[in-house]
This record gives sequence, structure tokens and C-alpha cells, in this order.
Amino acid sequence: MLRRLMLYLFNAYFYALFLLSAVTMIPLLTLYVACTRPFTTHRAAMKRFRRAMVWWGRAVALIPWPFIRIRYELAGENDTGRPFIFICNHRSAVDAFLMGVLPHEFVEIVNDWPFRIPVLGFYARYAAFLNIRNMDHGAFVSKAVRLLREGVSIVFFPEGTRSPGKGMGSFHGTAFRLALETGTSIIPLCITGNEIVMPKGSPLLHPGTIRVRQLPAVSGAEYAGLNHFTLKNRIREMMEKELHHMEGGI
Repeated sequence: MLRRLMLYLFNAYFYALFLLSAVTMIPLLTLYVACTRPFTTHRAAMKRFRRAMVWWGRAVALIPWPFIRIRYELAGENDTGRPFIFICNHRSAVDAFLMGVLPHEFVEIVNDWPFRIPVLGFYARYAAFLNIRNMDHGAFVSKAVRLLREGVSIVFFPEGTRSPGKGMGSFHGTAFRLALETGTSIIPLCITGNEIVMPKGSPLLHPGTIRVRQLPAVSGAEYAGLNHFTLKNRIREMMEKELHHMEGGI
């Protein structure tokens, strides 16, 4: 009973500060971007806007510390001078916020629900996050290719929905078709602990440690000649093996 009460108090504390950060930091960051906009190009303004979103996300991630810790683990080099296609496993509603650990400029591929969130939905739309549910393949590829050419990385959760427990669902092929069409390097991101911090179906945060491990990039030359089905299964198997290792498997 006491443990349950402490959990509710912890969540009340987090959500209160979350709302406070939203009503203070978001307007301030918006004002910062708006004031600098007349002196820069549209491309530079969009880059600044996306970075401002990441700054706010990182501030939110600090609110529950030290009860919830986020560890970003880099396995290999991190070239922020070019775009990548990031492939992430998806266990929790917090996963979109976890992308703030990335030092890259990026947009996320999402379903309908993030765009329905008051205020945040508007910012996600303005930042050119792509709603894959409301776009045909041609329109999606056109916008995604333009973003990659501008140097903007694209983050995919190819399971399409949160997986129950620690298993991974099947991958949809959109990200891998895009990779094959553009030759963009793929970076797998393996996330563990998120299913404990916010279990599927629950709005409550629980204490724990989330690990986000960035694996080495898979270059276009490495997957040249594969079809999207083989490529997606190869990346999925790579991630499944790494997740097993991260969670204490042999």
C-alpha cells in the first residue's frame, strides 16, 4: 500500500513539472526561434527549431532523475555530419522522447496519436514529423527523400505499435524500401528498460534505468543487392541478438 502511494506521489510530481516545463520552456524556445528566423534561411531555422524540441525533451528527461535514468550507449562512431535512417524497437510510450539522446538533427515517423496531443502535435507537424498513416507511399517517399538530402535523419519504429513485454514484433518494410531507394546508411537503436519505466497500457511511470544503445551503421554498400524483405529481417535479427545480450542473455 505504501509503495503504491509513493508511486502515485512520484507520478504527480513528474506530471506537474512536465506541465510546468511545457508552459514555460516551449514558449521561450518558440520565441528564441522566432526572433532568430528573420536573420537566417528557412533551412537553418528548421534545424534550430528541431534542436529546440530536443532541448525541451532532454529537460523533461531530467525531471524524474535519479529515479529514472537514461543511458545512451554508443557502439561505434557517431557521424553527425550526414543523415541516417534510425531503426528502433518499440516497447513504451516514452520511446519518442528517448530520441532526444541523439546528437543528430532528425524527424520521427509516427502514427496518428502524436499529432492529436495539444500543442505538441502542432510542433511535431511543423518540424515535419511524418504521419505514415495519412500519406500514400509516393508522397511519403518524396518528403523523406527531401529531408535526407537536407541532411536530416529519419527515425523509424518499424514494429508500428508497442510490443508487449520484451519481444519484438514483425517489422514493416517502409524504412527499408526507403533505404534501398536512397542508399542511406541504417543505424539500429536497441532500447531496454523502457517497458519497465512505462509498461504498455499504463500511464504511470515506474523507477528504473532505460538504456539506448546505438549500434554501428550499416552502409548502403553493405546491403546493396538485397531486397527490402531480406534487409528488414537482417536488421531485425541484429537488433534481437543485441537486445538479448543487453538483457543478460548469452
